This record gives sequence, structure tokens and C-alpha cells, in this order.
Amino acid sequence: MQSLQIPSEEEIRAVFREGEEAVVKLFQEVLGKMATRIQRLEDQIAKHSGNSSKPPSSDGLKKKPKSLRQKSGKKSGGQPGHSGHTLKAVANPDHVQVHRVQRCHYCQVDLEKVEAQDHVKRQVFEIPPVKGEVTEHQAEIKTCPECHRETVGAFPAEVSQPVQYGEQLKAQMVYFHQHHFVPLARTAEIIEDLYGQTLSEGTIVEACHATARQVEPVYQLTKIELTTTKETGHFDETGSRISGKLWWVHVVCTALLTYYAVHRKRGREALDAMGIFPVFKGKAMHDNYCSYFQYEEVINALCNAHHLRDLIFVCDQYQQTWAEEMIKLLLEIKTAVEASSQEQQSLLPSQLIDFENRYDAILETGFQSCPVLELAEPLPKKRGKPKQHPVKNLLDHLKVRKTETLAFMYDFKVPFDNNQAERDLRMVKLKQKISGGFRSEGGAQVFCRIRSYIATARKNGQRVLHVLQMALKGAPFVPPILQARLNLSA
Repeated sequence: MQSLQIPSEEEIRAVFREGEEAVVKLFQEVLGKMATRIQRLEDQIAKHSGNSSKPPSSDGLKKKPKSLRQKSGKKSGGQPGHSGHTLKAVANPDHVQVHRVQRCHYCQVDLEKVEAQDHVKRQVFEIPPVKGEVTEHQAEIKTCPECHRETVGAFPAEVSQPVQYGEQLKAQMVYFHQHHFVPLARTAEIIEDLYGQTLSEGTIVEACHATARQVEPVYQLTKIELTTTKETGHFDETGSRISGKLWWVHVVCTALLTYYAVHRKRGREALDAMGIFPVFKGKAMHDNYCSYFQYEEVINALCNAHHLRDLIFVCDQYQQTWAEEMIKLLLEIKTAVEASSQEQQSLLPSQLIDFENRYDAILETGFQSCPVLELAEPLPKKRGKPKQHPVKNLLDHLKVRKTETLAFMYDFKVPFDNNQAERDLRMVKLKQKISGGFRSEGGAQVFCRIRSYIATARKNGQRVLHVLQMALKGAPFVPPILQARLNLSA
């Protein structure tokens, strides 16, 4: 933004000498420029995670954004029918300690020889002290009495070094570092505190690389499945630092699969390199990022959580009543979809017509009341469309992208928002917040492969530590949806 040029005293006096009309014109120009700049700054300050795409971490302690969630009417805590996870006594404890009664608490009579008629029981769940065990593998050497040559016994496949760590310990290194984002030094400290085993940061890095190599087949099968699926796919991206430079972590996911990839670019170049979006066969759910619309063959669906935030912004900042009506309409359609029977694939034709007509009417009202952008301060010439008022931009978008915005009411397989992708990307931002960026592109690729494997396993009801152990043993977990492809490739 260019600095505001205030007329000097000589310029003001020169205008004053020209007469009343010249003074009025000068005031209009200066005040117009100030009003434009103030509006831009107010718009920037007014934005937070509840009415824009800014992350919640940028809200600070003073801003309290309005939640888009509606009250369910339920009381806090566990709901009726919830099984819960209350600690319960077991029938056969591992150890039993009997606390004997020696004397009567009232008259001090000796009771050591009196037989107890019952016991009051209490159980304590505890973890015994854990210490790493060392197993020495000894391969026999025998000399053949016939040919006099030596034959050495075969070690297990997983025992390949003179001294090494086992799969369970390496799985826990990866578990802490890649799943819980514990930095390398603190991961080493945790292992030493838990098991008394000192290890280096390089050992943890190598365990992560070994895991990434083992899960590579599952990673590639996931990509192949996502390129051919006709289900709704969720696409999103977020910035991350690699060697101090800005890169982008892209995610493609469904309810059962997650695929991460890193690239230097955010837009079409990255999408082409990943090779999923350009040939995607299902409905592609994403935000309004322009690069997604450069592929004519892809059927798009837009995230309405983004639309709700944008509508809240223009409603609060510019007092646009049509935006409030649009919010109510979108949430009403969402409620109608959720209330539909399981046999339905979309809303009834009468409902579709009614909602479409109301949608168009709200937009028409918005265009009629839309404020005009008055640019008192000339902007530098740029390629592309001329600058418009933020309200007009949102109205144009909702009109042009009507089908993509309402995709969730035409096809119940399309969700209302892109929360699936945002949930998967949240782990990337959490990693960045805890451990910072990546030291190298290779480290980022290792992270993407392991996180894809972990996220997919969790979506399929698997325990993370268990599937990491499976991977390091050479038999990574393959979700049922990929089993058929694995059998074909074998």
C-alpha cells in the first residue's frame, strides 16, 4: 500500500487562493483517499478465523469469533447410550496383597489368629518398571566331515547388523517423533527415561527413513486408488518451511484414505506433479482457489464453511442483510439434507426448485444493495479484472459458482464442507507449531509418507503403534479398500 500524500502548506494555500470550489475538491480528494485506506485497514483488522480463512492462532486473546456451530441442545458430558471408558475392576488381578488385621481397633484385642470372614477389595492399575532387553543371536558354525567346509546358521531376516535396535523400539521412536511430533532430542530423552536406553538423534532419523521405505507400497497404492475413485475427494494445501523456504504440503483424502505430498508451488504446477486432481473421476471438494478451476474435466464442489465465514464478514463489516439471509438458507439446506431418508440420493425436485429460487432471490437482493467501490486513491495498473468491492466479489462468486456451492444438496455423497481435508492438514500445522519446519526436502517426504500411512490406518480403525510395528517388520497395514489392488500387483 502506497503512503498517503498529504498536501503541503504551500499547496493548501495555493488551492485556497483558487476559490471555494478548489478547496472543496481538495477536501474530497484527501478525505476520499483516507476513507479508502481506513476501510481497507478496518477490513484487515476485522478478519479473524470465524469470518475468513485466517487460522485460529492469529486471533490472539482479545478476539472472540462467532462459532459457526449450532447448539445441539444436549447437556455437556457423556450422552445416553455412550459406553464410556470408566476404570473397572478385573476378575483375575496379576498380584494380590492382603493387608492383615492384627488388633481390634476398638478394644485392642489380638486378632492375628482370628480367621477373616471377608475382604474389602481395591485395585490399582500400574505399569511395572520397564527396562530394555538385549537378545543375542548366535548362528552356529559347523564343519562338514565330508567336504571340510564351514556352514554358518542363518540369522532371522530382521537381524541384519552386529548390533541393532529391534522393531518395537524403533516403532516407538517413530511413534513419538512422527505421530506426536516430539522433536528429536526430546524423543531420545523419552526413550532414555522410559527404558534406560541412550540413543542418538541419527538413530531416530534412520528409523523414520526405514518406516517410510516399508510403507512406500501402501503410499503408492493410495495414490492409484485416489486417481480412480468416483467418491468425493477432498483437496487442500498449506504452507510449510523446508530449509527455511516456503513450500506447500498438499493433501488428497477421503473418509478412508489420506495422501500427502510436498511441492515448491501451490497451484497448477503442483497439482500436475501430484497427478491426482487433473484426472480425478469423482466430485472434488475444495476451497475457491483458482488453480482448481483450470481443469475442465473435473467436477468441482465448494466448501461452504468458507462461504459462511465470508458471509459473516460482509454481514458484520458492511451490514449486508442479504448475507445473513444466505447464511440461514445454506444452514437450512444442510438441515434438510441431514433430515432426508437414507434411501435418497438428493433432495426432492420440489425442494430443489424452492431452494434454488430462494438462493437466486437473495443474490438479486444483494446485487441491488451492494455498495460501490469508490477508488479515490488510484491503484497501479495490473493485469486481470478491475478491482471490485469485497461484497460484489462475494456476490459474483456465489452466482457463478452456484452449482458447486449447492453440490451437497444435489448429491448426498458430497459433504457440506471440506472439513475432512482441513482435519488432515491440521496435523501438518500442529507439527510446524511444535517442531518447526523441515530441515530438508527428503525429511518432508518421509513425513508425508509416514503421516499418510498413519492417517489412513487410523481412519480404518487401527492403532498407530501397532501398524508402525507391522511396517518395520516388513508387513505394513493395507486397508481393505486397497487389498484388491495389492493382490493384482502381486
